[in-house]
Amino acid sequence: MIKRILIAAILISSVGAVSNYAVADVLVRIAPPPPRVERVPAPRRGQVWAPGHWEWHRQRHVWINGSWLRARPGYNYQGPAWVQRNGRWKMNGGRWARGGRDRDGDGVPNRRDARPNNPNVR
Repeated sequence: MIKRILIAAILISSVGAVSNYAVADVLVRIAPPPPRVERVPAPRRGQVWAPGHWEWHRQRHVWINGSWLRARPGYNYQGPAWVQRNGRWKMNGGRWARGGRDRDGDGVPNRRDARPNNPNVR
């Protein structure tokens, strides 16, 4: 009996974890608030800083703090962004884009980085 309860609990929790990270098209009528100012930590070897962003949860915008991601050689991380289309807001999830150089390891390719040698300024 206890074994069945444990298995059921594991299955339920794993389904919940998957649904929290599933990428789905979300269209809302309420614009996200301006991004919060975050202190970008010092660079870490082999990691890329993913800045915080707003997500839509339970009928409101919720701030998700920035975090470190394992770097992927040959790729640059592009954080989630909200875009407006036809009077609604759609969130494009973060993704890894192939190519481009990133000298300071902040996840922004040099060609789009205002300060390509400073990981603390985007």
